[in-house]
Amino acid sequence: MDIEHEADRSRYVGRIDGQVVTVLDYADNGSVVSMTRTFTNPPFRGNGYAALIVAHAVDAVEAKGKRIRPMCWYVADWFEAHPERAALLA
Repeated sequence: MDIEHEADRSRYVGRIDGQVVTVLDYADNGSVVSMTRTFTNPPFRGNGYAALIVAHAVDAVEAKGKRIRPMCWYVADWFEAHPERAALLA
């Protein structure tokens, strides 16, 4: 899966062969990025694509020195499964 950051649309998009598989929407509030929605198209669910895009986005936000506020249940669950990343939480 290829992941692209569409900063002008405040989202990360995962594609396979050009087809949108999963999307993570966010709101950048300066020092905190609120991750507001994660969505995987139904035919692609259950393959771990949402986890991949969240991990990618978390790494990107960390590289910018910002913190994260999980606003969607999936991102909150991801952080529960990855307590080693909890220092990034706002």
